[in-house]
Amino acid sequence: MHRGPLVNAVGARVPMPDRATGEKAVPPSVAPVSAVLTKAASENFTVAPWFVGPRLRRELNALYGFARVVDDLGDESDGDRLASLDWAEAELDRAAVGAASHPVFQALTPAIRDHGLELRPFRDLIAANRLDQRVHTYATFEELVGYCELSANPVGRLVLAVLGASTRERVRWSDDVCTALQIVEHLQDVREDAERGRVYLPSADLAAAGCTAAHFIAASASEPLRGVIAIEADRARALLASGVPLAASLRGRARVLICGFAAGGLAVLDALDAARHDVLANDVTPRKADVVRHTFKILTAARRADHSRGGS
Repeated sequence: MHRGPLVNAVGARVPMPDRATGEKAVPPSVAPVSAVLTKAASENFTVAPWFVGPRLRRELNALYGFARVVDDLGDESDGDRLASLDWAEAELDRAAVGAASHPVFQALTPAIRDHGLELRPFRDLIAANRLDQRVHTYATFEELVGYCELSANPVGRLVLAVLGASTRERVRWSDDVCTALQIVEHLQDVREDAERGRVYLPSADLAAAGCTAAHFIAASASEPLRGVIAIEADRARALLASGVPLAASLRGRARVLICGFAAGGLAVLDALDAARHDVLANDVTPRKADVVRHTFKILTAARRADHSRGGS
């Protein structure tokens, strides 16, 4: 996720320390706020829906803005990406004390202050992007889940924190949902990731199916590759089931918000099924109708779960 009270246009190149000399150097260009906000519209779920109210929308957008900028620095920044990520971490520290210079990071300050947000989840998101610079494959599904603990789960933990809803049990369910959403995104981006030299499908599963590097650059996905994608999709669907008890443990707008997040992942899985898991020949995007359908389905299941244990 990523965003915040992102309202000012930004193109300014913010000075940052050079890794070698410690002197001020021209940092990587950071996307204008308008570009960050535009990317929110392309996510698999609505990042900050209108019904949560203006304050929570600002806070959710602030979290999205941070995560989006950090991901872009790790994936697309020219030059020394580790230096870019160092700048982001220094800017995060400045945001924590109200001294950030970039609007995306400035947007974090009220949320950090008002909710007493720990910086660890933010740092974990930066750490995931540092990891991307040196680790390009994952041997097993368990290793991939470990990566998601840095690249995805911190977002859910921050969302629970701004909702004032953090408990050990909710964090566990949220981690399942966020890991699933990250896996779903990897399945959508198989070709794009391969072009960057990264393969997030577990090596063990690819080897068992007989998949090689050639399978990732074809015009359409081979049967073996589609089989691996189907395996990972099933794993993601199983993890998304935690969205029901998580939603059932919440009330009001928070419940609907979480249902919408999980529904976005399920809608992508529907699109994968419709494409017969051929993500090379098809742009696999969720249908809005499927997102709405799954939102109501999860909401109904959550209400039933809540009622069965005597909830209101």
